[in-house]
Amino acid sequence: MQSKIVKAVMVTGAHDVRLEDYTINWDEAQALVKVERGGICGSDIHYFQHGRAGMSVLKSPMVLGHEFVGIIEQAPHGSGLTPGQRVAINPSQPCQQCEICLSGKQNLCRSMRFMGSAQFYPHVNGGFAQYVAVNPAQCVPYCAEANPEVIVFAEPLAVCLHAVRQAGDLTGKRVLVTGAGPIGCLVIAAALACGATEVVATDISERCRALAVKMGASSAQDPRDEQAAAQWSANGGAFDVCFEASGATSAVASVVSYTRPGGIIVQLGMGAAEVNYPVGPLLVKEIQLRGSFRFTSEFTTAVRWLENGKINPLPLLSEALNMDEAAAALELASDKARAAKVQLVF
Repeated sequence: MQSKIVKAVMVTGAHDVRLEDYTINWDEAQALVKVERGGICGSDIHYFQHGRAGMSVLKSPMVLGHEFVGIIEQAPHGSGLTPGQRVAINPSQPCQQCEICLSGKQNLCRSMRFMGSAQFYPHVNGGFAQYVAVNPAQCVPYCAEANPEVIVFAEPLAVCLHAVRQAGDLTGKRVLVTGAGPIGCLVIAAALACGATEVVATDISERCRALAVKMGASSAQDPRDEQAAAQWSANGGAFDVCFEASGATSAVASVVSYTRPGGIIVQLGMGAAEVNYPVGPLLVKEIQLRGSFRFTSEFTTAVRWLENGKINPLPLLSEALNMDEAAAALELASDKARAAKVQLVF
């Protein structure tokens, strides 16, 4: 067993984030990775603002972060990894032994140890540190010429690729994406890359609507626009597939009227706890409602798509700050009027 004292972005409670010394330990079966960049996600913001993310409540200090890339410092013999190699880190650590994992649905593993998560206790530390120790299987190498600020989008893009996969074949389909934050915008790009002929977006933020158009949306509307809503609801619904990426209560309920008979709704926004849902219209139009949660093999696909330029996420990058400015970075990322995606440089 080896150990190393590093600087890490620790969260101990609401609005209590600081850069602290942290000891990492690793054995000969693990890879040691020098972290280069990390992207701040919605769950990081929730831990920062509230000391919890959904049902996951902080009970002890935890290293934040599950979107990050780095450089191999040490790797086990026979792992295929070499020192100096750039890698994206898959933060998922499923048990690989339960019936769900063995069926290929590791994202649904009830024992999933997801990095930067307080779901279990002891908490699973994340990747916002100078170094991390991970299973070699979590490391996805990418070419040295690729830009780390691009590849660090692999985790959120993987979430979106899984959602697109849940929707089935999008070739020739007309698509609506409600919520044009980073996830919604990456869904737009992924849907178009998978054959959708038109993608329309909605968001209450003018800044987000502008980003949606930059990411490929043919138009972006304010969901409070009654004229647009009436047009989309006419004749049973205007869209073949709706991706609900906001989690807003009103948006979750509204997409049923916008989806054509026989269409598909993919729910990946997680904000709404309770919704007065229009079950009747869902049934009589035979709309399929499908959930989408995290990802499986899509993580590697995301790295490849970013590596070869199939998707360009950089319109979403608002700012990059040094790791000692983590609290300021989280404050900025929390302000949706000013920022989409904020990165930390380690």
